Amino acid sequence: MALPERFSNLPDYAFPRLRKLLDHHPAGGDPIAMTIGEPRHPMPEFVAPILAAHVHEFGLYPPNDGTPSLLAAISAWLKRRYGVDIADNRLMVLNGTREGLFNACIALCAESKRGKQPAVLMPNPFYQVYAVAALTVGAEPVYVPATAATGFLPDYAALPADVLDRVGVAYICSPANPQGAVASRAYWTQLLALAEKHDFTVLADECYSDIWRSSPPVGALQVAAEIGADPERVFTFHSLSKRSNLPGLRSGFVAGGALGMARIRQLRAFAGAPLPLPIQRVSEAAWNDEGHVAASRALYHAKFDLADEIFQGIQGFACPEGGFFLWLPVADGEAAALKLWQKTGVRVLPGAYLSRAVGGHNPGAGYIRVALVASYDETKAGLTALRDCIYSVE
Repeated sequence: MALPERFSNLPDYAFPRLRKLLDHHPAGGDPIAMTIGEPRHPMPEFVAPILAAHVHEFGLYPPNDGTPSLLAAISAWLKRRYGVDIADNRLMVLNGTREGLFNACIALCAESKRGKQPAVLMPNPFYQVYAVAALTVGAEPVYVPATAATGFLPDYAALPADVLDRVGVAYICSPANPQGAVASRAYWTQLLALAEKHDFTVLADECYSDIWRSSPPVGALQVAAEIGADPERVFTFHSLSKRSNLPGLRSGFVAGGALGMARIRQLRAFAGAPLPLPIQRVSEAAWNDEGHVAASRALYHAKFDLADEIFQGIQGFACPEGGFFLWLPVADGEAAALKLWQKTGVRVLPGAYLSRAVGGHNPGAGYIRVALVASYDETKAGLTALRDCIYSVE
């Protein structure tokens, strides 16, 4: 059976491509995985006791939007983190941010814009779900370069007015995956003004917001409140995967305007899976606690400092301001990843697998993405082997 035509241009998922590139070659040493953004710091100690205490609640249907106590914990975190007051009707819990980023596009992107096919903006490189969501709603994905020349964030304001007038939804990730760039207050202000001028919705993927190096990244809702932006212009997505080292919990939330949230909630009621009650209890505790987050962030800081030391003097290297990936310049990402695997056993992701070629140019082709999620010692071994293999002068 043929897929609908709009799905003929789906982006290839990165990790099957990586397996195809590497797996028929033997590793050149003990394998060190630095590809996937799966945090491996310790989980919070309270997870197991809370699950055990509430295991009987797997026998109950959970509330679709989130328990009142979980929504209150999220609202309290938003107040502490960003100084914003968000009522329960502007929140909904999610099975991780990927579900929310996909479904919000379905709920909020118009079927046509000014009588034309809508456009969905996304940075390039990008999280693959952005493009799939755009194609699902029949929109045109517009891949906007996020390169060194633009501070590794997309310059949406530079797009032609006729394109901007067709935009239904614009995705933005801050701190960015894979580059670690952080949107400034001025960047968010400009983007929200652009959304108001051209009548589109910003979907802010901020799942790395609690992993930062110098200072906490400013948030989309924070700036929207400061400048008095229409609350319906921006929806933000957060997760416990990175913040709390709980990627398998599949727990996050979306926050935004009440009208748009009603549409997102309505779609979720028919086509989504609510979080089991024991998961919601753990999530409540995680959003209420900052101690485990600070401890994990300290481990990342040590690895950021390690990367600075190992790659000192290498042209184009810059440690990220947020997130936990290195975006390392190389001559050719695929060739570098294959060489590294064959000679050392270190496994990294070619940057081209996270990007789309536009006009014959893939902005990720000259990079590799390296995840700093393992222990300090394993990270040190992997980064040292990478430097000696890829950057040493033979």
